[in-house]
Amino acid sequence: MNNNILKLYNIAKKDSKLIVGLMSGTSLDGLDIALCEVRGSGIQTQIEMLAFETIEYAAPFHENIKAVFSKNTVDMRLLCVMNASIGIEHARLVNAVLAKWKVRAEDVDLIASHGQTVFHAPKAHNATNEYPNSTLQIGDGDHIAVNTGIITVSDFRQKHIAAGGEGAPLVIYGDYLLFADSNENRILLNIGGISNFTFLPAEGQVDDLISTDVGPGNTLMNQYIQQHYSKPYDKDGTIAASGKVNNALLAALSEHPFFSYSFPKTTGPEDFNLLFLSNAQIKSNTITISHTDVMATLCAFTAKSIAQAVTAITDQYTNLKIYVSGGGHKNPTLLKMLAEYLPDILIESTFALGIDPDAKEAILFALLANETVAGAATTFPKMTGAPAVCFGKISFPE
Repeated sequence: MNNNILKLYNIAKKDSKLIVGLMSGTSLDGLDIALCEVRGSGIQTQIEMLAFETIEYAAPFHENIKAVFSKNTVDMRLLCVMNASIGIEHARLVNAVLAKWKVRAEDVDLIASHGQTVFHAPKAHNATNEYPNSTLQIGDGDHIAVNTGIITVSDFRQKHIAAGGEGAPLVIYGDYLLFADSNENRILLNIGGISNFTFLPAEGQVDDLISTDVGPGNTLMNQYIQQHYSKPYDKDGTIAASGKVNNALLAALSEHPFFSYSFPKTTGPEDFNLLFLSNAQIKSNTITISHTDVMATLCAFTAKSIAQAVTAITDQYTNLKIYVSGGGHKNPTLLKMLAEYLPDILIESTFALGIDPDAKEAILFALLANETVAGAATTFPKMTGAPAVCFGKISFPE
């Protein structure tokens, strides 16, 4: 037997595994690195985060990612280069934090790498039915494995598409295994670049669960801030809080066809970007409103999109709580607006469930990697549009 296969076999049999989860989202702000101890698999899974850090990308590296991100036309040479460069850089950052945490690479069983999404194209959004669902994450797993010496599981989304889904959201598997509760109807809301949530009804069967993108999260606000304020994002939502929501612009934004699609569905910055905003401003005759009013309206647009989806999916349920993760949990203006749209629902961060909201997605990809090597398929037909399968490609260090 190949020694790499034998090593993976022995890892799969372990009662407890040390897994590093990596997540770099559509906000492009940096790499989330979570060191997790994972015990068991399936519904018996227990996971403990031992360490966590978000490392911001250096400016030139960040700009190179932006140059190939969510564009219909890109420099193919740069795209090719960045596939390798992101893998190499992620490996370097993993090596650095492991040294900081005084953890030896040989003691880590697996790295779970989401990679960097650069384009997401579900079939429903394509101009022709000739194209299948597709998505592209770069940051090659072989480069991570070779440069860290650790077996790496990566490229999780492709199998979901091959099995009939849209490649997202995948966090439902971890949300169900870790957070389902027999006494409480829960929504696990992640506000990253795009907003998505998992609905976990109390005592619900897997067929009752649903996980879906619901619209923009921080992406439009971040893009607008970067264009007009030369800042990466609206810290604490202060700029949005200083403006006034423009109802005409809000109505124009809300006419995006994505909102007419049935659940579950997926989207990305390919749909919600500055060109979309500009067209909505022209349509609503709001080109001359202040930047602060635009930011207030974009913030309200994110809150409204989330609230409408929550209401549509959970209107017959009571005893409902929302647990928020992702960068949006740090925006009090956004959370205030969301609470105003959903006055009868308690909104907390995932800290209330014992999970750092900044680390949640990295943790859940660590869990997915554990399922890849040690789990058994469970069917989640309604919530993602495809059966559960063994996600991810495995890269060996040698």
